[in-house]
Amino acid sequence: MRAAAAYLAVSWILMQLAEITFPAFGLSDQAILVLIVALAIGLVPALTLAWVFEITPEGIKRERDLDRAGDLARRTNNFLDRLIIVLLALGVTYLAFDKFLLDPVRDEARIEAAREKGRAEASGRVYGEKSIVVLPFINLSGDPEQEYFSDGMSEQLLELLSRIPELRVISRASAFSFKGKNVGMQEIADQLSVSHVLDGSVRLAGDQVRITAQLIDAQADANIWSQKYDRPIDDIFAIQDEIAAIVVQELKVKLLQQTPTVQHTKPEAFALYLQARQLSRSGTEEAYQRSSELYQESLSIDPNYAAAWNGLAVNYFKQFSRGIRYFDDGYGRAREAARKALDADPAYSPAFATLGLIAMDDANDLVEAARHFERALELAPHDLEIIRHVVVLLQGLGRLDEAIALGQYAIGRDPVNAPNYANLGNSYRWSRRPEEAISAYRAALRLSPDLGAAQSFIGIALLAQGRHPEALESMEREPFEPYRLIGLTMVYHSLGEAAKSDAVLAQLIEKYGHEWAYNIAYVHAWRGDTEGVFQWLDNAVAFADPGLSLIVAEPQFAPVHDDPRWAAFMERLGKSPRQLAAVVFETGLKDQAATGRLSGTD
Repeated sequence: MRAAAAYLAVSWILMQLAEITFPAFGLSDQAILVLIVALAIGLVPALTLAWVFEITPEGIKRERDLDRAGDLARRTNNFLDRLIIVLLALGVTYLAFDKFLLDPVRDEARIEAAREKGRAEASGRVYGEKSIVVLPFINLSGDPEQEYFSDGMSEQLLELLSRIPELRVISRASAFSFKGKNVGMQEIADQLSVSHVLDGSVRLAGDQVRITAQLIDAQADANIWSQKYDRPIDDIFAIQDEIAAIVVQELKVKLLQQTPTVQHTKPEAFALYLQARQLSRSGTEEAYQRSSELYQESLSIDPNYAAAWNGLAVNYFKQFSRGIRYFDDGYGRAREAARKALDADPAYSPAFATLGLIAMDDANDLVEAARHFERALELAPHDLEIIRHVVVLLQGLGRLDEAIALGQYAIGRDPVNAPNYANLGNSYRWSRRPEEAISAYRAALRLSPDLGAAQSFIGIALLAQGRHPEALESMEREPFEPYRLIGLTMVYHSLGEAAKSDAVLAQLIEKYGHEWAYNIAYVHAWRGDTEGVFQWLDNAVAFADPGLSLIVAEPQFAPVHDDPRWAAFMERLGKSPRQLAAVVFETGLKDQAATGRLSGTD
């Protein structure tokens, strides 16, 4: 028995070492399989030899020559016992090393490989696409309050260039992540996998503006164009159009259409719009209120300013989503403002996306949402903000493979955007691919350590794997209280600590029962409380909880899928299998996926 235990221990260690070292020598998985077979075959002769011979401190001796009661036999047994203990200790040490040191490295390597694949395929390295990042223009006005104008100039140019299908443009989130950082052009280009960088400065003084812009070939580290504009503020839109045309010319982009131009408005309306957009990004109740007032001031100057109407619509939508406005007031105002944006400009794609979001979250009308998003993509097929919303629609339709592919495509064009990774993590988690979900969430947290919900979602993915203590650690690190309480309720239940789970659930319901009814419903499903599930789903409908838009994808409700009430409830929501099959939605990006311009689903 000692010989068999020693042989098996040595064999296991050899297999672990082979998994690590064989790939470094270019050996495939087949070589590891050959080793396993050889070790299995070798077990029989090893045991036969052990039956005939014995390894002793004095060398190999025949079994029949040993005195089993003597000192030599005792020393032999002690030697084999120590050998087995050493081998087992090595095995335990390796397991700990693999678990706590190699696993995180592998997680990071997997997500970095997926990120690099997305970068390579979305960049020009594979398809010869022209690619560019528009960095935040520097505010040289001497007044920090003018920062909104220099940032707005950069964003306007970014949005303008992103409407050129033949040009890959890095999104605002990734471009602005370098703001205020001392990072070289080459490093920025390498991180974002772009061939060119556009940056500059803005000085606003009264009714005059000075804009300096330069276009840099990142690969050659050479300035290929620069220009200074000293003009009246009334010429701001002409300057933007001119810069976009020069970029197209210098990058030798072969356009299939005319170079797009910005929507012209009065400079006063434009300035108010930029201030309103900057304010809304802070996401506070006061900021939304002041931002909406500025949008309305802008519209009082130019009632046909589509961008301002849509900005106002987005504010109303977010105010309801975050519990600041009541249902009818929030969605009703948002829908009205988005429609006025389209009255002003029938081809304004962001307004179609806003209407798609409203249809998805307000009326749970997936047919209408699909119609609006199809039109938005038709007008702006590479707009990453629209693509991010389309991913959510695909998740809501249960088309998770498509959501994963589109999410990876978004990361390829927006590689340092934490919410993109979190959204991809959701698609993986709902697809019951917890390891890939955890890797995506961790990538999001590396980019944004305080990102809300990511730690809780990691905990839920760990719960799905039965890794309860690790899940508890992750839940406790969640900074956003509603998701922390949701996660702790679930993990305490899984740990068998019913009293703690009940206490946290009571706290969750008391503080967030109105806004988080949908999530409380799936917490009851996890706890095995079927009656509680349907009670809180009814509450979610009554409270118009936007979480219901994703109920098709949510695996936490699996325990109640066989209850007759589930099918009736999904029919009531318009999300039964029959109703979902009737939703016709084409992203228009399938050809890109087929040719590899969308990274794969793995």
